[in-house]
Amino acid sequence: MIQRLPLRLNANSARHLRRQFCSSRRLSADHVRIVEVGPRDGLQNEQRTISLKTKIELIKRLAKTGVTHMEAGSFVSAKWVPQMASTPEVFQSIVSRPPRAPHPIAYNYLVPNLRGVETLVSVLESHETPLPSNNADQAPITSADDPNRMASENPVPNASQNTTEISLFAAATETFSNKNTNCSIQESLDRCKRILAIAKGKGMQARGYISVALGCPYEGPDVDPHKVAEMTATLLEMGCDEVSVADTTGMGTAPRTQRLLKTLKEAGIQNEDIALHFHDTYGQALVNTVVGLEHGIRTFDSSVGGLGGCPFSKGATGNVSTEDLLHLLHSLGVQTGVSLEKMAEIGAWISGELGRHNDSRAGKATLARRQA
Repeated sequence: MIQRLPLRLNANSARHLRRQFCSSRRLSADHVRIVEVGPRDGLQNEQRTISLKTKIELIKRLAKTGVTHMEAGSFVSAKWVPQMASTPEVFQSIVSRPPRAPHPIAYNYLVPNLRGVETLVSVLESHETPLPSNNADQAPITSADDPNRMASENPVPNASQNTTEISLFAAATETFSNKNTNCSIQESLDRCKRILAIAKGKGMQARGYISVALGCPYEGPDVDPHKVAEMTATLLEMGCDEVSVADTTGMGTAPRTQRLLKTLKEAGIQNEDIALHFHDTYGQALVNTVVGLEHGIRTFDSSVGGLGGCPFSKGATGNVSTEDLLHLLHSLGVQTGVSLEKMAEIGAWISGELGRHNDSRAGKATLARRQA
């Protein structure tokens, strides 16, 4: 079993005192933070070419739903992930003309290597101050615009308070690491450390991902939870503000999810340091989400319309849909600050734009009920 040093726990506590969420509402027992991953993880595996206009429009629509955290793109080689080739242009659009939103949003970009983070920093430095806009679609939403806003929330802040964050990743098995990143687990962690040094030097927050934490397409479903815990601790100690533990293949089951979360807890890792990222390949994503909720996890990744899939894991279907996740959470009395109705509309729209089926059952049901 991994033992955490007291120094690590003290440093962890200090880090949380410094950490600022983009939402005015802190996480609590009855509030879950949704990280919308559709524009990045959702689109990266699509076969049909997606225009820059569609990507930006998707982000604009999502910004109006109430989400506070969103993956917007990936600074990765277009050779390996062609759909992310326009990420610099997406980034420029967001920082120069922030999408209309009820509150600031943390826009996150995956940076798999030093070249990726250097490109991101270069674009960011060229837009240190967002350009003013006369387009009404770029203005913040006021309380009158959004009847779902809680009266107790703070006044709508300026969109210039949006933040740019990075995410980086490692894999929980050696085979997947070598297939996905062409390096060992340790080499990938060393790479993460160098990326973090640059990002933290620029004052950016960072998110770590641990892929195939509940099942590997090459090594099978029995991924060692102690290895996942060790990697999570390492990423946090390096400076990651949170780690998203990902069931990339959708192999996760309730017992294995429970075992993993128990192992993380035994390693001294706090619930607020963890997000869960489920794919719904075998229809277990919502079941595993409930396990996470019961364990005390309050941050979950999801993708509008169930978009997604891993280009390096054959057979892995999309992320759990944001609409299905919202329906589950709201039915349990959990607050998210995100509109299910607006998300359902976006899921139908983007599915049509991509010429694919809408994989959100709750989204389709929500729209059908409204039209009845």
